[in-house]
Amino acid sequence: MSDAPVTDVGGIAGERLRSIIERIERLEEDKKGIADDIKDIYAEAKGTGFETKILRQIIRLRKMEKNDRQEQDALLELYKAALGME
Repeated sequence: MSDAPVTDVGGIAGERLRSIIERIERLEEDKKGIADDIKDIYAEAKGTGFETKILRQIIRLRKMEKNDRQEQDALLELYKAALGME
């Protein structure tokens, strides 16, 4: 990052732009740190015998509204039945 002062160029407020870019960069660093923490927790779970693929599915399902989850479950059962998987 350059510390040279930035002024308005072509109608763009340089200092405001720099501020926005730096805030995004900080959040990207935070996001990477959080992603690393989540990865560590999955590794811990795997080390204690949990199936991480299933944990990810449970987390995805918990984010869903109950009605959406029920609709998805019903469709899954219907598709499985249509394919003779039941």
